[in-house]
Amino acid sequence: MHEKTTLNQIKNGKTKWLFSFLILFFITTLNAQVSAVEKIAAYGYSKRFSDSSASKKIQLQALHLAKKKKNIDDEVICYSYLALTQRRLLHLKEFTRYADTAYILAQKSNKIRVKAFASLAMGNLKSYIDDKPQAIDHLLHSYTLFSKINAHDQCAKIAADISYLFSPASPEKVHKYAQEALEHAYKAKDPESKLYARLAYGGYLTDKLESGAEKDWQKTLDFLKTTVALAEKESFDIISKSNIGIAYINLADLYSKGPKPINETALLDNLEKATAIAKKYNIKIIYRSAIGLQGFYYTEKGNYVKAEMLFIEGIKYQLSLPYTDNYLLATFYNCLKEVSAKRHDFEAYYAYDTLFTKYNQLKYNETTQKLFQNADARFESSKKMERIKQLELENKLEQQNKLLGYGIAGVLLLGLVFMFRSYYFRQRYYLKREEILKQEQTNSELKLQLMEKETIENLATRLSLERRLLLSQMDPHFIFNALGNIQSMILQKDTIPAVSYLNKFAKLTRQILEQSRKETISLEEEIGTLKNYIELQQLRLNNSFEYAIVCDESVEEDILIPPLLIQPFIENAVEHGLKPKPKEKKGVLQINFSQQTQQKNLICTIKDNGIGLAASRKLKTNENHKSLSTTITDERLAKMQKDHPYAGFQVLERNADNGETGCIVIINIPIL
Repeated sequence: MHEKTTLNQIKNGKTKWLFSFLILFFITTLNAQVSAVEKIAAYGYSKRFSDSSASKKIQLQALHLAKKKKNIDDEVICYSYLALTQRRLLHLKEFTRYADTAYILAQKSNKIRVKAFASLAMGNLKSYIDDKPQAIDHLLHSYTLFSKINAHDQCAKIAADISYLFSPASPEKVHKYAQEALEHAYKAKDPESKLYARLAYGGYLTDKLESGAEKDWQKTLDFLKTTVALAEKESFDIISKSNIGIAYINLADLYSKGPKPINETALLDNLEKATAIAKKYNIKIIYRSAIGLQGFYYTEKGNYVKAEMLFIEGIKYQLSLPYTDNYLLATFYNCLKEVSAKRHDFEAYYAYDTLFTKYNQLKYNETTQKLFQNADARFESSKKMERIKQLELENKLEQQNKLLGYGIAGVLLLGLVFMFRSYYFRQRYYLKREEILKQEQTNSELKLQLMEKETIENLATRLSLERRLLLSQMDPHFIFNALGNIQSMILQKDTIPAVSYLNKFAKLTRQILEQSRKETISLEEEIGTLKNYIELQQLRLNNSFEYAIVCDESVEEDILIPPLLIQPFIENAVEHGLKPKPKEKKGVLQINFSQQTQQKNLICTIKDNGIGLAASRKLKTNENHKSLSTTITDERLAKMQKDHPYAGFQVLERNADNGETGCIVIINIPIL
């Protein structure tokens, strides 16, 4: 019996462990999932060296797709990739904007991968503007998050960047993160990640040699030679071509520091390969380092002519480019000064010194400007970070207050229940009435609290609902009239007009249904609906009247107005003005639109030559039907008067003294 119990406990323990493992695996997989939009953004990012214009275009398309889908997670990742691309292009303003946007939006997401990308972008921004402590904090956070979802390729690159940031202040941490970068890179099996990590570890080994550990020079040389061999073998799959150039530079530099005599062939061969990559992909730092090392090498050998030719070649190449690198030119002219001094060619020295002074001053101005830009960027970024922290703290306090409120409400509720039960057994009838009053009071207080906490968004939603309810009151009014007309035609056996009328009625009903679900429509759409409606009425009344719709030159037909405001007045003009008019007199309906730009107001004037208001009222006294059009429209316009004080309408009798009959309706419609 005891053995069975033990076996059951073991089985239960294994089951719980397996269940926990499955949950953890599911959460990790969900967070590590790469969306289609992210794949597009990553592809665009991969083209940043070969075609920077196409790279930005593809990434912006991915961002547009993420916004269209309203997917904040994809937006954050797209903004992060765009920020990293702007770093490659040295555009600080765009870099800052994209990184800040990614970091702020990431606060709304609970996805590990999303937050990791946002911290990566922010860490790179801080590193770019020389805010090393903040850069380390953000990159460490990103590294931790990517580690949780086993994104080894990202971990390898971030760990390498962290090791560079700790150099030379903390050799132990440089070694720690360079070693971790290697481990992640070989788990990722990604050539670019391997090269990234090996460069970081090679840098650590080289720094260690510079500290005096010369006995490890051969070990470092073997490591860097293997790194170069791997880079050459997998160069097609390595996107960051600059890293291949850095590998050549590091190996050549190590040869120059090796035991004498140095391997000149290997040194120059690696420098030539680095120069070729720098020219092909326009990588300034690689080109400067390669030319500089070659020039220093020939200077040390005493071959001043060769050294001078190299530096002059570097200057010519730089001047042939569409932009000027003052730092590079100043460096080359300074090297030429040193070569001229060693050759005792003081005339050349003076000429080179003049040019060096020119470009050095320009370099100094650029450096100073960059320092100011970085300082401004650090200040602005710090303000934003403080604001984000403040908002997070406010959210936490709000949540705590809510929980406290719920706790107090719970305690009060328990107290009320206890009091109710106690008094119930003592005085049933009187206590029950008292409890009902208390409950009503509590409900009133809760309602008051809810009204006080109601947000602007809820108010806007309620007003929108009320407007739609008012619109829904109008639809049955029109439908009843239209169906009555169709019924009348069918009874009179007017089949062809009935079918035509029914088709137009179906089209008009569809338009009204579509527009009643909108908050705004364009004036062009409103005019189209009115034309369809009036032509429907003409067909019904045997073309007993004519109509004209005129827009002043100042009116723009793409302005937005509330839907279905004008149709009820057209209906009144036809039904109560033109329809009762004697058949021998042709009816005329005129609709004019004018615009008051400053008041953001559209004025619609409706004129008819019908029987007029007085005659129409006499006819209405004999009818059971009561039109609600004016009342409904008045309610709708009243709702708009808070934001648009000019909204409203007035109905006037035409001047009978001039022989005119009919009505004039003037509607002031707000332009939304």
